[in-house]
Amino acid sequence: VMNDIISAMFKKNFLEELFKPQDLYSKKALRTVYDRLAHTSIMRLNQASMDKLYDLMTMAFKYQVLLCPRPRDILLVTFNHLDAIKDFISDSPGILNQVDETFRQLIETYNCLSDGEFQLIRQTLLIFFQDMHIRVSIFLKDKVQNSNGRFVLPISGPVPWGTEVPGLIRIFNHKGVEIKRAEFTTAGNYVTPQREGSFELYGDRVLKLGTNMYSVTRPVETHMSGSSKNLASQAKENIVPNPFAKEELNFLARLLGGLDIQKPAGGETGFRLNLFTTDEEEEYA
Repeated sequence: VMNDIISAMFKKNFLEELFKPQDLYSKKALRTVYDRLAHTSIMRLNQASMDKLYDLMTMAFKYQVLLCPRPRDILLVTFNHLDAIKDFISDSPGILNQVDETFRQLIETYNCLSDGEFQLIRQTLLIFFQDMHIRVSIFLKDKVQNSNGRFVLPISGPVPWGTEVPGLIRIFNHKGVEIKRAEFTTAGNYVTPQREGSFELYGDRVLKLGTNMYSVTRPVETHMSGSSKNLASQAKENIVPNPFAKEELNFLARLLGGLDIQKPAGGETGFRLNLFTTDEEEEYA
């Protein structure tokens, strides 16, 4: 199945169409291409499964584009995708050559672009995805997506390659000579990246965006936040039986005529159902 799908995805005539200068596909056109690629093998998905798979794909890609440290790193994300694909078909030399040829085309087409052109590509992609806020369980669990479907941008970690850790303001005069410095504290804990990812056919991409997001071992949450503690206490309270619950069920059974309730001795234990705002309204009715 994987060989059939990957072989169709990297067919020469299909890629020639993709690499032609053109406007971005519409959402409808993208979905059509995606459906056809997914069904190029003997595998078949029903409509509900196809919808979920497409939503997962689009939101995962949006997450990767949104969190790219710098626009040029979109290429590293793509290379991570292709590196993973090559692992799937490592025993099929013919298909492997197709993927490698795509690698070369990407390097030839995009390596020479300026940072401004990559920024334009990134903004175009984000505009395409801006109205998609589908919640994905793995993102919600890792707290990288809010309950409204919007992604959380980190304020800590490595800064983009070629930039400095924030915290210093330099002031220059009209001759370009530095005349003053001022420091400020930042809310995040930023660090300088160790090295730049490789843009070659083979190499360490460094960037983890675009790799298998299901292969990461996630630690069990041991420290509960305030809201989590409140939810836990509410859950414990819900375990305690509600004394009115049995009476409500018994009353429902009497209405349905399916149960003869024996009144317990010693006082009134039932409850009264009032369908009106006040007793006077009920008496009048």
